[in-house]
Amino acid sequence: MKFAKSFALLSALAASSCQAWSFSAAPEQQLSRRQAIRAAATVAATATVLISSQPAFAVVEEETPRIVTRMGGLLEPFQDGPRSIRMSTPSGWNKFEGEVGAYDIKWQDLVDPAENIKISSTPVKSTTESIAALGPVQALGESLASKRKAKLVEAKERLTDGVLFYQFEFAISDNTHQLLVLCVCKGKLWSLDASSTEKRWPKRAELYNNVAGSFMPKLA
Repeated sequence: MKFAKSFALLSALAASSCQAWSFSAAPEQQLSRRQAIRAAATVAATATVLISSQPAFAVVEEETPRIVTRMGGLLEPFQDGPRSIRMSTPSGWNKFEGEVGAYDIKWQDLVDPAENIKISSTPVKSTTESIAALGPVQALGESLASKRKAKLVEAKERLTDGVLFYQFEFAISDNTHQLLVLCVCKGKLWSLDASSTEKRWPKRAELYNNVAGSFMPKLA
């Protein structure tokens, strides 16, 4: 039973990864559909490791407050009732509604389309209640990085309003820098993907981390 549940969640994560690691920029900046599918397949390939060797790991018990800073006007509060999302988003960025097979919502910089933030969701079984089903955050991050030929810069977890979040920072070989947040809430696997070019990352890191820390896929 545990195997089936874990594999189902990994499969959902693989599908979500197609969304999380795709770009909506110019053709020269955009990951191809084939690359996105290959990325998802590599995530699914970690199932054997993560399912067969689930080491004991500490459960996060201390709550971390949701970040609500506006960074002097660089961020603004956003709430989506139907999707039950609360978060802060970059002020003045273009907002796009869902594109099938790509994302639920996307925000994109007006000048550089490679700078974008995407929210995606994938249904999971009602018995899957936490991202912890995938194992320790560090082990998952290292597996995702190795399959993506990326460097895992940081992997951390936080508990906010009863929801466990895994947050990863990747330096990807195609000159992309990505902040990826995963959580399970109300029957869905959620991902927040904040990306920029490696060159621009130092200028976006603080803003993206505040966006990531503000994300909550429930209204109450």
